[in-house]
Amino acid sequence: MKVVLLERVENLGTIGDVVGVKDGFARNYLLPRHKALRATAANLKIFEAQKEQIVARNAAAKAAAEKTAEALDGSTYVIIRQAGDTGQLYGSVNARDVAEAVTEAGGKVERNQIVLDTPIKTLGVHSLKVRLHAEVAITISVNVARSQDEADRQAAGENVIASQFEEDRLADEAAAADLLEGGAGAALADAPYEA
Repeated sequence: MKVVLLERVENLGTIGDVVGVKDGFARNYLLPRHKALRATAANLKIFEAQKEQIVARNAAAKAAAEKTAEALDGSTYVIIRQAGDTGQLYGSVNARDVAEAVTEAGGKVERNQIVLDTPIKTLGVHSLKVRLHAEVAITISVNVARSQDEADRQAAGENVIASQFEEDRLADEAAAADLLEGGAGAALADAPYEA
């Protein structure tokens, strides 16, 4: 299907380009979201008549997105979730969760603007791309942790899962050394044997 683009679409074209796309892509994405019009003679005349308004509207939307981008670019948001000992989440963090975290912190981002190919399923600091406008994209960080203290440690660069395993290993070594020195069995060895 031939369509005329009403805004820049990544990997497709810019405003006013007439491009050929698959029917499903046009019907399910471009046309309902008002990103394109069918490239008929009547629609091309309408586009030419309104081209200045469309370009001005796009420029205003881009300027608003750039203003939002200045405030959000490079910022970090903490999301608290339950997770197992290995750092695997009980569930996942999706685009809606990230958008809610940004909104709670005072930003304004829609769920469909978060570029998240697969849900986040592990603890840690994850970098995400946010597409505020077809021509404006920023990067934010999402710190997924089990508690605020853990989030602070992760933000400082500590690998909390590795630290937890190291603490457990040291505790196990201390317990083993205590047993070898007569810790748990010493009380039994000193007691008189009764038959």
